[in-house]
Amino acid sequence: MDWQTLATQLFGADHGITREGDFLHGEVTFDGAPLSVIGTTAHAAIGVQLALQQARAVLDLMAHHPGRPLLLLIDTQGQQLRRRDELLGINRAMAHLGQCLDLARRRGHRVLGLVYDQALSGGFITSGLIADACDALPEAEIRVMRLPAMARVTKLPESLLAELSESNPVFAPGVRNYVAMGGVRQLWQGDLAQALRNALATAPTDDRRAAEGAARGGRRLAASVTRLVLDAA
Repeated sequence: MDWQTLATQLFGADHGITREGDFLHGEVTFDGAPLSVIGTTAHAAIGVQLALQQARAVLDLMAHHPGRPLLLLIDTQGQQLRRRDELLGINRAMAHLGQCLDLARRRGHRVLGLVYDQALSGGFITSGLIADACDALPEAEIRVMRLPAMARVTKLPESLLAELSESNPVFAPGVRNYVAMGGVRQLWQGDLAQALRNALATAPTDDRRAAEGAARGGRRLAASVTRLVLDAA
């Protein structure tokens, strides 16, 4: 689904969200209350400029609208793979964005992520995965790494990884596998405005991803290992 169609279904034709390049931002009214929206579109590659644009919007939100909820609209191919961005410190810019979102949560802003198209790699880690909760549309595409790239990194045969992906969500791309692992809380279907209403009302303030992954059978050991580490600390 393109961002214009999504915004119209959520907030009406006069939604107030604007596009600057691949950067989306705006202030909308939802159920009579203000809501800030930032995000990306066109499978955006997150470079230094785009990361800092989003971070600036989060900082402005905290400065001028304390406590206002924030919706992140996510469509990204991951970090910008370009020498210029590497030299300018893309790692620090993306870390800065993540820290801004974390600070917003700590200051009482409800932060909700929605993957409406594509979410890959570092662009997803520093957006939806830092939110209080990350949801997705059923047709969205989410993955960290394609199987050929995973085979090169792990030195395992691609055929073995393909076989493992049939039974283990950790090795498999796809939005429903991320639901099983707890990375995505739920899928929005039907009335999207009602789905947003429910999501804002039920978004947790603690990290439940490992526990949900265990309950759904997608990440069977993360929660128990975390408890062992905490008990030993």
